[in-house]
Amino acid sequence: MQKTHQYRLQTEWTGNLGKGTANYSAYDRSYKIAVNQKVVIEGSSDPAFRGDRTKYNPEELLLASLSSCHMLWYLHLCAEAKITVLAYTDDATASMIETNEGGGAFSEAHLHPSVIIAEEDMIKMAIALHKKANELCFIANSVNFKVHHHPTCSVKRG
Repeated sequence: MQKTHQYRLQTEWTGNLGKGTANYSAYDRSYKIAVNQKVVIEGSSDPAFRGDRTKYNPEELLLASLSSCHMLWYLHLCAEAKITVLAYTDDATASMIETNEGGGAFSEAHLHPSVIIAEEDMIKMAIALHKKANELCFIANSVNFKVHHHPTCSVKRG
C-alpha cells in the first residue's frame, strides 16, 4: 500500500541590507531554513551568483540530499543482508550547466561511497547493494539527471 509523507519547512530571506531588492547589488543572498525544533541551516546562493561561500547553497544541499539518501538506504539494505558496515564516507560531486539566459540544470551527479565492512566474504554483496540503494532512493527517483555510483569497499584490518 502506498503512503504519502508530508514535509514542511520555512525559508526566510535574511539578506535585506536596508533597501530590499532596489537593485541587483543592494541585497545579500542569505537565507535561513528552519524546521520545527531542529538546528537552523544558514544558506546563500553559490558564490558565482554573489553568494556567501561560508554558507550552504541550494546546489550543495541538493547534492547532500542525494548522497545522504543513498547512504541511508544502503545502510538499511546492509543491515537486512547481515553486512556489518563500520564506516561510510562519500565524496560526491555534481555538474550544473548554466544557460546563456541565466537559468540552468544539473546534468549529472557522481557518488563515490567508500565503505568499510567487518567481513571480507561480504565485499561483493556490499558493492552490489549500491545498485539497489539507488533504485530505492527517494531523492534519486525525484531528479531528472543521471546519478552515477563509484563505490569502493574494504575490510577493517586488525
